[in-house]
Amino acid sequence: MNWRHYFRSIPVSAYLMIPVLALAYYIAFIPHQEYPFPVHIDEWVHMAYANAMWQAGDTTFTDPFLGQGVIGLGTPHLEAGFHVFWGAFHQISGISWLTIFRYFPGVIFMITVLSVYIFARKQGFGWEAALFACLIPTTVGIMGPAFLVPVAMGLLFVPLALYLAFNFRSVGAYLVLFIFVAFLLSIHAPSAIIVVIVLVPYILLNLKGNFKHALGLTLALLVPFLAPFPWIFSMLGPTATRLLTPQVLPTYIDFPRIMLAYGYLPIGVCLLGTFLLAVRGGKKNYGLILGLLAVLVILVAYFVFQYGLDIMYTRGLMFMMLMVSIIAGVGLAGVKDFKIPESLASRMKVPQIVNRHAGKFLALVLVGVILAVSIPDRQDTGYYLMIDNEDYQAFIWIKENVSSDYGTAILDPWKATAFTAITGKAAYSRTHSFPTPRDKVAEQFLENGSGNTTFLNENKISLIYTDAEVKNPDLTEVRENVYLLENPG
Repeated sequence: MNWRHYFRSIPVSAYLMIPVLALAYYIAFIPHQEYPFPVHIDEWVHMAYANAMWQAGDTTFTDPFLGQGVIGLGTPHLEAGFHVFWGAFHQISGISWLTIFRYFPGVIFMITVLSVYIFARKQGFGWEAALFACLIPTTVGIMGPAFLVPVAMGLLFVPLALYLAFNFRSVGAYLVLFIFVAFLLSIHAPSAIIVVIVLVPYILLNLKGNFKHALGLTLALLVPFLAPFPWIFSMLGPTATRLLTPQVLPTYIDFPRIMLAYGYLPIGVCLLGTFLLAVRGGKKNYGLILGLLAVLVILVAYFVFQYGLDIMYTRGLMFMMLMVSIIAGVGLAGVKDFKIPESLASRMKVPQIVNRHAGKFLALVLVGVILAVSIPDRQDTGYYLMIDNEDYQAFIWIKENVSSDYGTAILDPWKATAFTAITGKAAYSRTHSFPTPRDKVAEQFLENGSGNTTFLNENKISLIYTDAEVKNPDLTEVRENVYLLENPG
């Protein structure tokens, strides 16, 4: 093999993707640099559900947090596929949950950025779009690529779906797109809906002149929704009611603030990219512009007029930034290819070599400024930490040394989600989004010395984890901060 010829055949953009992918991994790894545990509370929930599902051997299982009630019975378990996927990966690979939740968000984000490159390279702006995709932020409100959550997996299928729709017109391509949407429906239905929304404009543009392709794409996108049709049908009424009723905006997510987190300069480059796509014309270019516009309409309708579904707003922000990143790649490629018209350059006496590389220089400066602003912003983003190493070691000890006879615990409700995910034991109460009255009862019980044995017996609590002083002779300390109720009533 002629290795020199082989390496020369590799496009320059492929080499540029090496630092871009490294940047993607670093951006996703920032919250995990000095914290070895899952960061977001939803990550702990997914760990607990995956463990409970595999222990039950069924997608219908007892709620692991409260030890009562059934997940998936009567109401659909909308993210069952996500828990099956990662539960199977954990079981087959033998990789610990802590390793998975710490390192694999970065791996998934690298695949997402790579998929952006695969799609955009065919359109002429591969590494540029991939670079901007690296800048998608992660916050505790909208989540993001730094967390191992369904929406982070859903992101990578948007550019792949666009790639299939824009470049192939075969039954095989439609089948792969069908599989993508079916998988998304099993792990995160909003992601599947966003894929449909992004592709609808391109399908409409193809109705005239390429009806067969439009029909193939339509069937590939919609048929997967028919599989879970019985429960979808039962949700149509309540969903329609919510769509027609003004909603209360989530106080922790502000559309302009999220855009500021992404960066105004990248948004400006996106506007340039939108202009360039419009000037070039064509179904693919208009399809990209209108796909972004369709997502923006959903977000603006919710943010400005308070109509829509909150889940499509909170998760749609992530996909909106992905589409902005792709089109910003067009803008950056336009800057890179910029040259002063020959007639003007000659009058200005601009050397030809300078004119030939002026756009590349401008693009380099632009990238430098964007990264100089964006990377520190990502590094300075604040995240809550649910447990520390002392808590983790205690929970591991409980899992390995406390029998299943002690099935329900009471502890700081904020730590209860991680407690159940690690130990598999239920908790009296846990704080998820906001403290509940039950959480306050738990906090007061612990603050008062855990002395009310009647309360423990009435709620079938036999395990206490607290660093507060314990004043109850019926409790035995079996490890630091770990107490068991002897002979629970």
